[in-house]
Amino acid sequence: QLQLVESGGGLVQPGGSLRLSCAASGFDLDYYSIGWFRQAPGKEREGVSCIGSSGGSTKYADSVKGRFTISRDVAKNTVYLQMNSLKPEDTAVYYCAADLSFRICVSWEYDYRGQGTQVTVSS
Repeated sequence: QLQLVESGGGLVQPGGSLRLSCAASGFDLDYYSIGWFRQAPGKEREGVSCIGSSGGSTKYADSVKGRFTISRDVAKNTVYLQMNSLKPEDTAVYYCAADLSFRICVSWEYDYRGQGTQVTVSS
């Protein structure tokens, strides 16, 4: 059964860092394009970052460019989102999603998603 599980969320002060992990089971993540999304209460879902299959091209939302970095660890079948210089407006539930095509990086559409992990940025 194809499954995505996120971890690494938590409470952090403004200016701090977190690294989110997206671990896959039941399929080889390297064949999929992977995206990170977030949704805050009362706000629409936002595509944060994505990476093409086999370590292909990456894309970032303007709101996180220069602060967030997406990467893969093929051996661990995991994709990461390194988040630095966090701001209160980054507070949201973050989840990863996977798609066999590159559409996740074009139109933020996907076939599979995880349950999400809460990120709270507050002093």
